[in-house]
Amino acid sequence: MRRAAHRLMLAASLLATPLVAQVGPHLRDSDARRPLGTQKEWAAAQQQWLTLRMERTLPALMKRDSVDMWIVPMREYNEDPVFSSIVSPTTLNARRRTIYVFHDLGGDKGIERLALGGTSQGGVFTAVRSQIAATNVSSGRTTAELWGSAQWDVLTKVILDRKPKRIALNIDTTFAFADGLTLGEYTGMLSREVLKPVGDWRPEIVTAGRLAVDLIAIRQPEEEATFTRMNRLTWDIIEEAFSGRVITPGVTRTSDVVWWMRQRMADYGLTTWFHPSVDVQRRGSTDQQLGDDPVIQKGDVLHCDFGITAMRLNTDTQHMGYVLKDGETEVPVGLRAALTTTNRLQDIVFSEIKAGRSGNEVLQSSRQRMTRDSIVGTIYSHPIGMHGHGAGPLIGLWDYQDGVPGRGDHVMQPGTWFSIELQSASKVPEWGNQMVRVGQEEDVILDGAGVVRWGYQRQTRFHLVKRSTAAGAAGNR
Repeated sequence: MRRAAHRLMLAASLLATPLVAQVGPHLRDSDARRPLGTQKEWAAAQQQWLTLRMERTLPALMKRDSVDMWIVPMREYNEDPVFSSIVSPTTLNARRRTIYVFHDLGGDKGIERLALGGTSQGGVFTAVRSQIAATNVSSGRTTAELWGSAQWDVLTKVILDRKPKRIALNIDTTFAFADGLTLGEYTGMLSREVLKPVGDWRPEIVTAGRLAVDLIAIRQPEEEATFTRMNRLTWDIIEEAFSGRVITPGVTRTSDVVWWMRQRMADYGLTTWFHPSVDVQRRGSTDQQLGDDPVIQKGDVLHCDFGITAMRLNTDTQHMGYVLKDGETEVPVGLRAALTTTNRLQDIVFSEIKAGRSGNEVLQSSRQRMTRDSIVGTIYSHPIGMHGHGAGPLIGLWDYQDGVPGRGDHVMQPGTWFSIELQSASKVPEWGNQMVRVGQEEDVILDGAGVVRWGYQRQTRFHLVKRSTAAGAAGNR
């Protein structure tokens, strides 16, 4: 009954408070309902980024990997992982079947981009249609869409007309991002003998591998400002969630905070790539004693894992909070020291991220320095961008601290983003030397010049949950 009553009170208070009064410190009142802009503005920016990706990044990657032609077929609702990186923001699914063909014209001529089926994606591709007259003349269209086996016949002609030496297909055993060619599509190509040698022409069929992964991973400089805004908004939502505006000690459960965060995203027109989490550490209590959904009490240490999705980009952030006890105005010294230790571990990983290094190399050197500094913890950082757990090299997994075979061997590229995700455990004197975990996660940009910087900033002070009064809430800022 108490939980139900609290949820009713929480819902009523949120409905009663105007949204413009609930925005974070970095948002103007006029930004309250659309802090990242309108859908139309999103689409315009994304279309620009797509064009730049095709004109800047794709040619360099194909030349680097000596790929003359890259063939990416897919069907509606079974899209290849590279789909969202090669289509416009108004294209949400493949059209029937679409076969995207990228052909290096050689020298400085650039990359020919064909869509066998589907549309031109705002002029990014040359869309090839069937020469068969459309049967529905009332539609105003004079030609039909490519369909069925005819698509494989057109692809065969495209290949034979160009006779590429090396053809890349998305078949890979290491990265899911480069393994999007389905058995059905591959069988279709084989049944129509699309890749059959003719005369002296003997194409080498290779896996797209690095090409697919890095095309997804590499961001354009023009995207960085949006990523920073997204990270600032992520901070705003966490900062308010870990405040007296949302949390009433002795009443609010961790699940209440989680659903408040989900609702705030929905209010802003945002989505997420994972369900947020909020957990508690309490003096004298184990995780098992606290359970899965504890009521938050004064003196608790809070931790959240939270990210937002917008414009086909993602953030991923972990922060710490503290619920002040009566008479307290600051976090106990031991807890502050624990956060400082995790900040030191962040500094180590931050400084080790360099273009040209593998994720396993960064992990190894970071752990060596971590040991020298007597830090007890784990490192499990990852790329981020078009996906939350993005394309590119892993820097450890929580249960693979000696390196991640394959996915950790991939090399970092300029223009990629990472989530520095890690945790350290420290004894806290005020808690009878109980070990307290401090998990942190902040996004960083490895820019085109190889310089690393925070996507926004990093947490160096606990968010404070004070008395749930207007003055107290303002004080959290």
